[in-house]
Amino acid sequence: MENNLIIEITKDLEDTLTIKQTENLKITLVKCFSRYDIFLKNIEKKQEDIENSKLIDKFLSAKKIEGCSVKTIDYYRNIIFKMTSSIEKSIKIITTEDLRKYLSEYKEANNSSLITIDNMRRIFSSFFAWLEDENYIIKSPARRIHRVKTAKVIKNTFSDENIERMRDLCKNDIRNLVIIELLLTTGMRVGELVNLNISDINFEERSCVVLGKGNKQREVYFDAKTKIHLQEYLGNRNDNDIALFVSKNKPYQRLSISGIELIIRNIGKNINIDKAYPHKFRRTLATMAIDKGMPIEQVQKLLGHVKIETTMHYAMVNQNNVKISHRKYIG
Repeated sequence: MENNLIIEITKDLEDTLTIKQTENLKITLVKCFSRYDIFLKNIEKKQEDIENSKLIDKFLSAKKIEGCSVKTIDYYRNIIFKMTSSIEKSIKIITTEDLRKYLSEYKEANNSSLITIDNMRRIFSSFFAWLEDENYIIKSPARRIHRVKTAKVIKNTFSDENIERMRDLCKNDIRNLVIIELLLTTGMRVGELVNLNISDINFEERSCVVLGKGNKQREVYFDAKTKIHLQEYLGNRNDNDIALFVSKNKPYQRLSISGIELIIRNIGKNINIDKAYPHKFRRTLATMAIDKGMPIEQVQKLLGHVKIETTMHYAMVNQNNVKISHRKYIG
């Protein structure tokens, strides 16, 4: 390796040095290198990188066992690897100040939002807490990095008028109409929707079982109108695919998440609805359910949330209902 470095240096200078000067430089470099172990740092750094990678892989394996999706695992891996590559230390000796400096510099360099920075903080907190629990480190350096305060953004829902306009647009497209009705009445995630098979539908109970986050199953429900549209859609199908929603043309492949997103986005564009996307139906259902008096615990169960706080973030309580309740209970 020492000879390779000498060759590299002299090669870079061959256009500016004479042959004699080059030979003298080689002699000088050999003498200098003999007095220093210049490769020790590189060797240590390589070993450090290997150990860091092993710890990260062990953490991700633990998250996989806990039921995290492939997408989540990849996101965790990317965030943690970027951090360790930037700090350039053994994970076992990273300090609170190292993490604070990294988050601050990352925010400035990428013009990141506070929400992004807090998401990164939560991942670091989870990672180092796991290392502490597994006795790889004595104390998590992320423990003293507190939650980043972010402004609460009110996320809109579909209005009753929006929903009726979407239904009207899709009256001659039964598949897209069923997609809208299922998203709205069940509150399921788009990822849960695309994984549904025809056999998952229980028409008698007007329900279906979906596989949610963490590979947890839950039962969701749809109304009578959706049941009728579903039966009509399936009755018009000319394929033998087991998927509930497939493309309209051969080879009738199962619709993907991006495919559903494109359908909803195009529907929104055609009737001038701003920001039409599948998840907005989920938030709309939560808001409608709470506005109509469904207990928040039941809405939580319906949406498959682990924490009730998440459900509260989804539901935008109608201000008019707040006024009515105030007059009813307070005067």
